[in-house]
Amino acid sequence: MTTMKLTSKIGFGIVQIALGLSLFGYSTDAQALTCDEIISMVGYDLPTDVIINTLKGSGTRFSSDEIQCLVDKGAPSAVIDQAKRMSAAQERPVEMPEEEEDNRRIDDEDDVEIRNVRGEDLSEDGDADDPREIQHAIKLIRAKKPLDASYRLFSMLSEGKYPTFESKIHYYLARALNELEMYHSSQYYYLQVIKKGPADPYFNYALPKLVALTRFTDDDTDLARIAAKLPVDRFPRAAKNQLHYLLGVQDYNKALKAPSDEDRDLAFGAARKNFEKVSSKSPYYLPSRYIEGVIFNQQDKLKSSVRAFREVYREEVDVYNDPREVRKLNDLKDLALINIASIYYGITRYDEASSYYQKVSRQSSYWAESIFRDAWTNLHLGQLNVTLGKVLTVESPYFKDTDFIPEAKILKALTYFQLCDYNKVEKIINGFDATYQPIKSEITEFLADYETVEQRKLADQAWQRYFGPEADGETVLPQSFFARVLKNQDLSGVVRHLEMMDEEVRLIDSEKPQWRDTVGIHLKKILEKDKRVYEKRAGRLLIAEMRVQSDMLSGLLSQSQIIGFEVVDAQRLDYEYKASNFEALTDDSKFDVDFATSPDLIYWPFNGEFWADELGYYNYTEQSSCQ
Repeated sequence: MTTMKLTSKIGFGIVQIALGLSLFGYSTDAQALTCDEIISMVGYDLPTDVIINTLKGSGTRFSSDEIQCLVDKGAPSAVIDQAKRMSAAQERPVEMPEEEEDNRRIDDEDDVEIRNVRGEDLSEDGDADDPREIQHAIKLIRAKKPLDASYRLFSMLSEGKYPTFESKIHYYLARALNELEMYHSSQYYYLQVIKKGPADPYFNYALPKLVALTRFTDDDTDLARIAAKLPVDRFPRAAKNQLHYLLGVQDYNKALKAPSDEDRDLAFGAARKNFEKVSSKSPYYLPSRYIEGVIFNQQDKLKSSVRAFREVYREEVDVYNDPREVRKLNDLKDLALINIASIYYGITRYDEASSYYQKVSRQSSYWAESIFRDAWTNLHLGQLNVTLGKVLTVESPYFKDTDFIPEAKILKALTYFQLCDYNKVEKIINGFDATYQPIKSEITEFLADYETVEQRKLADQAWQRYFGPEADGETVLPQSFFARVLKNQDLSGVVRHLEMMDEEVRLIDSEKPQWRDTVGIHLKKILEKDKRVYEKRAGRLLIAEMRVQSDMLSGLLSQSQIIGFEVVDAQRLDYEYKASNFEALTDDSKFDVDFATSPDLIYWPFNGEFWADELGYYNYTEQSSCQ
């Protein structure tokens, strides 16, 4: 194809300068041209104006069958129009290809009347009074020919045709691009319709389609902005559930930033009202109930909170057999279990807390975290050996790259402190400071670059520093740290959207030259421009999450210092005791450090080798050294 393209470029001048020459096997003098000859010109990527001049020079009187042939084989609309102008005067009008009648609406699930501003129903098929080009493009979409359809629709836009049908062209171009799995480009054109507001006849069609797209992008930022500006009574039925969910999330975030308790409670109330409008049959029902559980917990309504989280854990919803949606739902259920356990932990019902932590699946993204949290319950239950065994699991190589849990070191130090093994405590604390102080320093330096408003305008650079193609990898931040950062759902959604945009560029480059060098070039310009916007969005979210992690590490490093002071004091008291009770101490007080995989199984010395099926079952056999 590349050779053909170069040949046709050489031929452009030949056609324009000397119409008497024969090029690519068809005649350019005043001889009749056939449909196949014209399509051959199209296939060689000749410019539309050259083909039109060739038609004019040929003097051909095109029959309706030949024009129909041009329509069927995808000739440019301008070429078809020229052929029509050169048709026999008494020829019958061109008929569109006959296809099976399909009276389905754009959104089958939305069977309520969706009407335009005149109160007329909009149908999926092109209206009889639509330009035939638009009708044909719509039929191509229905015939599963989105590439051809998008080419024709884009040509109409670029040529400025049919300005009164612009929304319709935008809408169907978005649909065609969606069929091509070019989701960002599809979103772009749906947004062109939605920006015109509810009065536009295609608004109520475009908005549900945009809602559906967020399932592929995992990013509902633009949709959330639309929801905030749109009157609730103008929510299309097919989009109501997600839009109410997004409004609820916005209200919840407002509550977290509220200047007073009164303002916070008002925002929480508004959030709950939106969540209550989400249908129990919607995929957004359980996420709504989950956040309601969080709200109840923050309002100290613990029974209501537990009920909400239990419903999330127990109920099943349709997630369209989408593996990503199934994984997200399972993660949500595991988070609900962790929240229930944390509530019981907070009211010192440690046995019940532990039982819920243990319900989290070993395959869960949050299993290591549940093991770590459960270790705290064991500490409070006085099961210090069990605590150390679970810390050992969390620190195993299996979680090295996926779970950043520096808190485990602090828990380990506190546990050894209670066992009066001060040497081990001191060693752990020193190791903790040596490992995490450089990490904290790098984060502090990073945040210092984005403190001012002007600096934050360069948030895309913040993103590029660690995630861009030119990231140099010179960092002390471990992979597990970034895995923790990317558990921020807002950030992970934008990241997935960016990855999808890169994939979209690759898809464009793989398409046919005629499409790639017209529609594709335009779409790549949109992607290039929008990618900078999304990288700034990702950068701002990364900066915010880095602040969270910085505060967490600051707190842990302070705890480390406090434990260090306590160790010094405890060692002083221990030395004083040993000095006064020297004769009472014997070699029998010494012990070995052993682990085992279950209290019900045989114990053996731990040799540092981990097995996946043993994780979570380690138990420690050391006796307390406390005197």
